Order: sequence, then C-alpha cells, then structure tokens
Amino acid sequence: MDAATLTYDTLRFEYEDFPETKEPVWILGRKYSVFTEKEEILLDVTSRLWFTYRKNFPAIGGTGPTSDTGWGCMLRCGQMIFAQALVCRHLGRDWRWIKGKRQMDNYFNVLNAFIDKKDSYYSIHQIAQMGVGEGKSIGQWYGPNTVAQVLKKLATFDTWSSLAVHIAMDNTVVMEEIRRLCQSNFPCAGAAACPAVESDVLYNGYPEEAGVRDRLSLWKPLVLLIPLRLGLTEINEAYIETLKHCFMMPQSLGVIGGKPNSAHYFIGYVGEELIYLDPHTTQPAVEPNDSGCLPDESFHCQHPPCRMSIAELDPSIAVGFFCNTEEDFNDWCQQIKKLSLVRGALPMFELVERQPPHFSNPDVLNLTPDSSDADRLERFFDSEDEDFEILSL
Repeated sequence: MDAATLTYDTLRFEYEDFPETKEPVWILGRKYSVFTEKEEILLDVTSRLWFTYRKNFPAIGGTGPTSDTGWGCMLRCGQMIFAQALVCRHLGRDWRWIKGKRQMDNYFNVLNAFIDKKDSYYSIHQIAQMGVGEGKSIGQWYGPNTVAQVLKKLATFDTWSSLAVHIAMDNTVVMEEIRRLCQSNFPCAGAAACPAVESDVLYNGYPEEAGVRDRLSLWKPLVLLIPLRLGLTEINEAYIETLKHCFMMPQSLGVIGGKPNSAHYFIGYVGEELIYLDPHTTQPAVEPNDSGCLPDESFHCQHPPCRMSIAELDPSIAVGFFCNTEEDFNDWCQQIKKLSLVRGALPMFELVERQPPHFSNPDVLNLTPDSSDADRLERFFDSEDEDFEILSL
C-alpha cells in the first residue's frame, strides 16, 4: 500500500496515547490534566477541523492537479489554522464536534468554505491559484509566510466572516496598525454584494443577519499571523518557553510550521513535546450526498494527535492569534508585555505602539489584495523554503 494513501485507521497502532504525566496539557489556550480530563482533551482535539491531502477533486485551474499529495501539506496547515479562526468567529472556542450529532448550520458554512472546489473561499484551488501572485507555481511547496499572505488576500472575499487579517512582518507587531485595521466602521466590503440566501446554495452560504451585525460592529474580528524565524537551521532554545506561552493564551490559533519535508499544524504542547495535526494522509475528495448533506467525519481526527519534541521544530513558523473583540486584543497585548518579563523566555517578536522609524514602507505591514508584494516579502523571508525539500508532483 502506498504510504501516502494510508489512513489513520490503518496506522492506528502507531499513534500513542497521551503520556501519563503530571505536566499540564495545553490545547489552544485551554489547560487540561491527563489524569482527570483525558476525554476532554481528545474531544477538544477531535473538534478541530483536520485538513489532509485529498485526491480526485476537480482539477485546479481546470487542467491542473487533481490531488495535492506531496506538495499541499503547508496549504492544508494554512487551512487548519484559518479554519480555527472561523470556528472561533462563528461557533466559539468552546464548541465541540461529536460524531453522529447534528451540527448547526454555521458549522457547515465554515466547513464548506474549505471544501476542494473552486468556488469555496479557502479551498486548495483558491490557495494554489492565488499563490501564483506570490510567485508560487501551482503544485509548488509553500512556506508559512507565503500561505499566510495568500489567506489574507482570500479573506477579503469572505464577507460573512468579515475578518481583519493582519500579518506582522519583520518580527514586529504594531498596535496602531492593527487598531486602524480593526476599528474601520465602514460596511463590510461586500455589504451590497453579499450573496442572497437561497435554499440551493451549498457553498459559502451566509445568514442574512450577518451583514447587518458586521455593519454595526465597531471592531472587526482580528486574525493576527506572525511569520517568524527562530534560528538558522534549528530552533534557538531561548525561544522555547515563549513558544509554549503562546499556546497558553486564550487567543491562540496555534502554529503552522514543521520539520524538513513536512508541515504540521501545532495546537498545543505537553512537557517538551508539541501536539499537532498531521496533513500527510491522502483521503478521497468529499462531495455532498444525495440529500445535499456534506459527510464530515473525515474532517476530524478521531485518534490521539501526533507529538514531537519541540527541539525538532524547524525554525521557520507562523504563529496565529484570534481577537474577536477589542478587549480580546488589549488582553493579548498585556499578556505579550508580561511574557517579556518571564525569566528565560526570549521574546519571539516585538510589540510596539507605533511603526518604528526603520520601517521604510508601511504597506509591508498592511498589504492590500492588489499589492505586488512578492519581491518585498522575499527581502524579509528569502530563505523560508531553504530547509524544506520541495516535493515534485
């Protein structure tokens, strides 16, 4: 059997349960005990949307690949971290997926936005084709920064979620830039163009009241992505405690990155091990059934998640946070400031009120969908793919 097509059922014996340890388990801002809350841990992990390689989906661009096996792992990780933002936005961090239980419409609205079809906002098709504008050919491997830039552009078309996506470059988060982005009280970009809700709309269907709610809001929910390089060829140990603290924050969306040849979506840690969802399993593309329902079990990892030593992490990563309200953002800023005082925790990035003088171009901080940013990004992250082997189709 081809290793790329093995399923988690096939490999179940290889996946270890959580170790019996007194160390707390942190999953995206939630703290658990292995001894008393193991079921809760596994339910939390299972509830995350799990995107893996797929095969037999409609050809990308009409004539391109019909599978992303071997090249799409970072794209899938980007989908997972962004799906977590949409889950927090529309369902809440405490929402849980239970096998066989009927889920609310908003859950399927979120899931449909990532289905492998050209008209889904965050599909592999959209990410791959938008990546061409970032200098990436369809079928080429992405680094964490590239997938973050592509998702930011795609989010501008998602008028239902109406997210403010900020990518903090040069290891610096500028609070003033974020507040300006999130406090825009203009109607959502597509307020007049929001699609009418029809019974036969299966993809990207939105409740009518969403646009009204967003137009009245004074703060656009923030997705903050911070591409970082925490060392040259391996992670600098001085950053490990800071990275752990990121998973403790209630605003945490996790981390995308990995190790040479493979990208992972990291959702937490226990002891000195990172907990992650692995996209390296090829599953058939999913289509709605005859009744129009989307089978969703393959989008949830129903076995214990993978773990790896933090020391094995490749230094090129992107850290994500979600701030639904201005209060959430202010709280996050206070936590980052306190983190800088933690002994033995070297800051991974700088938090400043205003743009530092050495920033020559403010547009680097807030790229618009029409910006030609590939060249500028290469100046910041010109080695983001060097430690990863580019896999051919």
